[in-house]
Amino acid sequence: MALSRSLRLPLLTALLLPLAAQAADVVRVPIPGSDFPIAAAVEVPAGKATIYLSGKVPAVTNPAAPKDSVEAFGDMKTQTISVLTQIQKQLEGMGLGMKDVVKMQAFLVGGPETSGKMDFKGFMEGYTQFFGKDAKQMNLPARSAFQIAALGNPGMRIEIEVIAVRP
Repeated sequence: MALSRSLRLPLLTALLLPLAAQAADVVRVPIPGSDFPIAAAVEVPAGKATIYLSGKVPAVTNPAAPKDSVEAFGDMKTQTISVLTQIQKQLEGMGLGMKDVVKMQAFLVGGPETSGKMDFKGFMEGYTQFFGKDAKQMNLPARSAFQIAALGNPGMRIEIEVIAVRP
């Protein structure tokens, strides 16, 4: 039995629309005239699953140091790499990767070793190990970085949370 012309178009649209939505990609808008390794904006098409990862803090890198000291966790670069490595492993366990991160919030703590100022340079040295350093990771997230008063452990200098999108 042939479908009437009035039923064919709606049926075809209903079948093809989900395929078009699946083919839509995440759009990352660069900062105009800048090579700073973050996106000015990220557009996530309808129908994509978003994954909200809770904040991660650094792992102890020197177990011989007092557990509440910067020496236990390392400098800002070391702590940033530790946190982003944990995030990367969690994403990989979910079938995702750092390329799927669309939004990042980094909470940085200043300490006596930096005269109370956050070590943004150290943060960026760790961050660029994962984002924007070379062509293999140019899927940059929209990102904010804040200086906060403290984290739960006085030796920790960073906590990062991310939102990822399942491709």
